[in-house]
Amino acid sequence: MAHKGLAETPVTALKGVGPKSAERLQRLGIESVQDLLFHLPIRYQDRTRIVPIGSLRPGDQAVIQGEVESAEIRFGRRRSLLVRLVDGSGGITLRFFHFSAAQQGNMSRGAWLRCFGEVRNGPNSYELVHPEVQRVAEGEAAAVEQALTPIYPTTEGMHQLTWRDLTGRALALLEQGGLQELLPDEIRIAHAMPELADAVRLLHRPPPDQSRQLLSDNGHPAQRRLALEELLAHQLGLRALRQRQRRRRAPTLRGGGRLQQALLDQLPFMLTRAQRRVLAQLNQDLARPHPALRLVQGDVGSGKTIVAALAALCCVEAGHQAALMAPTELLAEQHLRNFGAWLEPLGIRLGGLSGRHKGKRRDTTLQGLADGSIQVIVGTHALFQGDVVFDRLGLVIVDEQHRFGVHQRLALHEKGAAGQVPHQLVMTATPIPRTLAMTAYADLDLSVIDELPPGRTPVSTVVVADARRDQVVERVARACIEGRQAYWVCTLIEESEVLQCQAAEDTAAVLAEVLEGLRVGLVHGRLKAPEKEAVMTAFKDGDIDLLVATTVIEVGVDVPNASLMVIENAERLGLSQLHQLRGRVGRGAQQSHCVLLYHPPLGELAQERLAVVRETNDGFEIARRDLAMRGPGEVLGTRQTGEMQFRIADLLRDQDMVPQVQALADRLLEEHPACVAPLMHRWIGHKVQYADV
Repeated sequence: MAHKGLAETPVTALKGVGPKSAERLQRLGIESVQDLLFHLPIRYQDRTRIVPIGSLRPGDQAVIQGEVESAEIRFGRRRSLLVRLVDGSGGITLRFFHFSAAQQGNMSRGAWLRCFGEVRNGPNSYELVHPEVQRVAEGEAAAVEQALTPIYPTTEGMHQLTWRDLTGRALALLEQGGLQELLPDEIRIAHAMPELADAVRLLHRPPPDQSRQLLSDNGHPAQRRLALEELLAHQLGLRALRQRQRRRRAPTLRGGGRLQQALLDQLPFMLTRAQRRVLAQLNQDLARPHPALRLVQGDVGSGKTIVAALAALCCVEAGHQAALMAPTELLAEQHLRNFGAWLEPLGIRLGGLSGRHKGKRRDTTLQGLADGSIQVIVGTHALFQGDVVFDRLGLVIVDEQHRFGVHQRLALHEKGAAGQVPHQLVMTATPIPRTLAMTAYADLDLSVIDELPPGRTPVSTVVVADARRDQVVERVARACIEGRQAYWVCTLIEESEVLQCQAAEDTAAVLAEVLEGLRVGLVHGRLKAPEKEAVMTAFKDGDIDLLVATTVIEVGVDVPNASLMVIENAERLGLSQLHQLRGRVGRGAQQSHCVLLYHPPLGELAQERLAVVRETNDGFEIARRDLAMRGPGEVLGTRQTGEMQFRIADLLRDQDMVPQVQALADRLLEEHPACVAPLMHRWIGHKVQYADV
């Protein structure tokens, strides 16, 4: 190799990169020359040939050359300069809203111009609005670009010309070597992959004969080569994490099944086939001497919690403690109530622990955990604070995994008894398409509760413009008079929690006035936990007819008698959030309804979202459509946790590669283990250190 690797060469080694530029580049995660080379264009312009004007179509971006036939200033709603350019094959109008006298002089009748821009339909003919213009001599031979022109994702203060200049310098360094090929040749050749350096070079400066369509769809072999390598690195990272977990010891939890049977006997319902299947998988997991890592997916209302409670009983019967961790205090409180109703009659001692537990109450709980007298604890992330010590922690249950990062999930691992780590069960009601789950959670085994308990009727959903709000209020009144209960969810575009709560308070006041005689309750994020709990309990007990709430009830308390939900400004919510909210109703035997109130006009995406919720109650179908609309970073909730940020790959677009990636990961681990660490370091080393969790 001619000099040290480009991964170790800082961008400041490139001419023209001073402290200011380096800071801007760092915002995009670019610190080395290799990072810069992996910062690929998002699209390309073809400036490699001059196109006859007569062959242009709307949407084309093209270089044209011709003679000015006329130039005039038009005074309509806005003053504009209109220049007619002709080239023998046809003519086109150049339209400028901003122009100086010098520019106008440059484009006078008889002048020859070369322009680049996007063709649009104008009032009388095709137009280029504010094209790039260059004055040329009559009939001047075409000196055009030699490659397609890259357009890069950028940040404030970085212009496309700067990007082209910087990547040009980086490509010059690449010619001297320094970009290590990490995939073994035999694998690369077997999968018909181009060499890494060739792929990078082509993507920054594609020759004119490359398909712009293929490049813009990210289907070019060079793009797929890089995406595959990145997906492979993530897969290997999660596998390394899984391997490490599997090598550790876990307690062998073999209860005789007495407690599980006792709970099943006292339940007023039978488990579904899917619940029984998942429970059998969990019982098998817990009986093994290495830590189970299982993700249980199940749609809203599919009965994940009872399965978790049964797994906890297996743990307790084997003489160990179980911990359930939920993302919010409200959800932790609901789980504590459910677990209390199921487990306390069996003589199991429960405890609760969240951020608001202070003083003596907290000390008593900590003491109970340390001496083993508390057998099952339910809480928030307060459970993995330093002073929380367990006597014999055997099982950790994490609810709504996507709200926690890998780090947080594994922090509870350290709470196991001497030299052992607890088993782990992760639950989510966010259905994740299988290929995505296999990539995003490659460190977990996957189980799906894919049927709802019998007697659940699908919620019927309607979409209504807010001009018909009065009719919706009447519908609420009718439902409550007939003895049912309803939710009214306020969603605001305001990011501010204060304003959201204010809006909910105002709505509650107005509805209480209009719906005289009905008992209206209010819950929002700024209420203290005991107040929130009191309102939710009153609603559950039937002492409140209509509950006005912000989206804090997205994951919340079960109220089987609540059969109507109104979601205001529904167009402002994502698909999975709408589905989660709707899942609060339809928990009893009677037909439930959900009204999505929207404020017109609706954007195309909002229309599509509301239509999907109206058409289907199937969480997996909703997740699939959500993924197609929003992308995996948002569906998995990793936009915030920074856990699965890809530079080049896209889990949705590249999901067809997942089986290939898994097979390659197996092969590398078996035949080329020396490649594994460098690959992981290249693609994820400076982000989340999966392998070092």
